[in-house]
Amino acid sequence: MAKNFSTREENYSQWYTDIVKHAQLAENSAVRGSMVIKPYGYAIWEKMQEVLDKKFKETGHENAYFPLFIPKSFFSKEAAHVEGFAKECAVVTHYRLRNGENGIEVDPDAKLDEELIVRPTSETIIWDTYKKWVQSYRDLPILINQWANVVRWEMRTRLFLRTAEFLWQEGHTAHATQQEAIDETKQILEIYADFAEKWMAVPVLKGTKSPNERFAGALETYCIEALMQDGKALQAGTSHFLGQNFAKAFDVKYLSKENKQEYVWATSWGVSTRLIGALIMAHSDDNGLVLPPKLAPIQVVIIPIYRKQEQLDVVSEKVEGIVKALRAKGISVKYDKRDTHKPGFKFAEYEYKGVPIRLAIGPRDMENGTVEVARRDTLSKEIMDMEGIEDKILILLDEIQENLYTKASKFREEKSRKVETWDEFKEEIEKGGFLYAHWDGTSETEQKIKDETKATIRTIPLDAPEEDGKCIYSGKPSNKRVVFARAY
Repeated sequence: MAKNFSTREENYSQWYTDIVKHAQLAENSAVRGSMVIKPYGYAIWEKMQEVLDKKFKETGHENAYFPLFIPKSFFSKEAAHVEGFAKECAVVTHYRLRNGENGIEVDPDAKLDEELIVRPTSETIIWDTYKKWVQSYRDLPILINQWANVVRWEMRTRLFLRTAEFLWQEGHTAHATQQEAIDETKQILEIYADFAEKWMAVPVLKGTKSPNERFAGALETYCIEALMQDGKALQAGTSHFLGQNFAKAFDVKYLSKENKQEYVWATSWGVSTRLIGALIMAHSDDNGLVLPPKLAPIQVVIIPIYRKQEQLDVVSEKVEGIVKALRAKGISVKYDKRDTHKPGFKFAEYEYKGVPIRLAIGPRDMENGTVEVARRDTLSKEIMDMEGIEDKILILLDEIQENLYTKASKFREEKSRKVETWDEFKEEIEKGGFLYAHWDGTSETEQKIKDETKATIRTIPLDAPEEDGKCIYSGKPSNKRVVFARAY
């Protein structure tokens, strides 16, 4: 594989696009702004799904599915919600085509009585449904998740990070009390943070969003924020406390133990295929994709080195045993004995696709009882004994996972700093990273900072200590620092 791709320094945006393309993760489709997720990219999403789905089910959640189409009138029931999504909605107005003079055309006689919105998020259709499901406190809590696609008509798109259609999971829960709902949003935040750090090997900040950045219709949005290698922040997951806004909009009440009619309390939460974008930008290098072993579709690739067919036969017989031993340890492995490409091509291919470990075995290795082991994260190689190789690989996979997390944490630490003045803020924001600064708590100040620097409040950290200070912009009093950054 010839190196026909950008480096991070040359053009970070192009580097990202090149990795998505050359690692065969996704490509643009015939539909503007929508992507085709290729098998290798989808395999990463399946791994993410598998882990998260298990975590949701372990905490009592069940999967269901709700319609893709939502009546327009549902959106007008929750004013803040419709305002938040109005500019991104795709609308279905007709239900039939016909043959016209210039080919296929929309049949003007097939206009819908009420337009349908293609789901940008499912709160409205789900809360209309919950009204039928909830009568008494005995029906609560409802803990539902769905794996689905959503459409948000984005004008500027980038594969995985921002597309008109994307895949995600969205949880929607209903509770008898305010505290139960708040506890739910916090529990999900912990699940997301644990997944990001232990599986994705990406350190995240946990906190709440400022009013300007909150989910449309939420009273509080909890979030995890990650830092990418170009110094920009990426929102990696959100969990929303919706209060009783949607329950009141859709008249979802329950009969309490005290025999009173009460509105239920709500949450919603989700992560999307944007996490694949986070994975790429957090770990990859100028040689291509770097994947944490826990989410790599192929954890180990084995490449035979041979000149004659007889040599390949002997090597393959030995490799068969190694493959079985690795799979018995729960390691995903691929043996690539294609005769259409030379070993050098294969080495470059799997390096670019981010496979954590590569084993190379040839006739000389067979004689010596050894195998060449290459690590993708450090691009280092060593010779190991074949005997018990599966146990050594298992240890090495853990080492790689830990190393990626440590490296990303160190990078974030180096790119995080406190700023005290507006001049300092303007200077430092150009260098990227997380800036910890005082803010007066007003939406006006937040908007002015964004207008002047393109930086937003990414999160108000949950563990932010009380600290008297002055707002960097207005000079008004502030009692804690918030995190600013430019973001995706």
